[in-house]
Amino acid sequence: MLFKLRLASLVVVSAVLGYLMGVAPGAFDAWELVLLILAGTLLTGASNALNQVLEVKEDGLMRRTADRPLVRGGLSTTEAVVSAFLAGGLGTFLLWMAFGPLTGILGFISLFMYVALYTPLKKHSPWAVFVGAFPGAFPPMLGYVAATGQFGLGPGLLFAMQFMWQFPHFWAIAWVLDEDYRRAGFRLLPSPGGTDRSSAFLILLYTLFVIPVGMLPWVFGFVGPLAMAVAVVLGALMLWPAWRLFRTHDRADARRLMFASFLYLPVVQLAYVLDRL
Repeated sequence: MLFKLRLASLVVVSAVLGYLMGVAPGAFDAWELVLLILAGTLLTGASNALNQVLEVKEDGLMRRTADRPLVRGGLSTTEAVVSAFLAGGLGTFLLWMAFGPLTGILGFISLFMYVALYTPLKKHSPWAVFVGAFPGAFPPMLGYVAATGQFGLGPGLLFAMQFMWQFPHFWAIAWVLDEDYRRAGFRLLPSPGGTDRSSAFLILLYTLFVIPVGMLPWVFGFVGPLAMAVAVVLGALMLWPAWRLFRTHDRADARRLMFASFLYLPVVQLAYVLDRL
């Protein structure tokens, strides 16, 4: 529960698919993939643990987080911090040794930005979502760099796709959980008015942006028309509840957008991978 392994698994899947996008034909190494999964799980778990350490008071105010181990006293703050530093250090070390300094540095920067920038900013400004979108978009880029050992257009396109996706995804979650977030003092929806027309419009606008950004790997020749079509169809599946949310301001439509966004990311990234085979 401290490492939030279910959430960590979604992050690791994105990194794995980025790795499979970057690996050269015939160069796949199962042991490398195991190390990437292990390191990614450790780093993501460390980020989640330190987030809970910093937000233990706020977690106690929200219904959805009231059962977390630090809130109910199942773990001490010292135990959580030590566990997080050991996991973060080991995860960074594994990335560095297995895939080179560049991948290790990316992993560390992701951890640092999530804990030191995004987490404290959540209580002060909706710009926290923008800041958090950077470490949130690192996994597929990190996986691609782990496979190739270098930056380039490919990992940049994967980063851009996941970066843009996070805005409607996270704002939909913030809309659904607005009451809980307000109770803890978090300001995460894009408009100061919270669940108002301005927030709904920005959610719709950024959902619309997801479609062309998801097509960019096809535009630059990294994937074929099949993957592009999947990206367009899944983007349209996100756009419909976003449009309904703009018209109704109904939490049910925000929840539909949230679930559509959960479907979009792994399906589109898997389509990218399969289209390159």
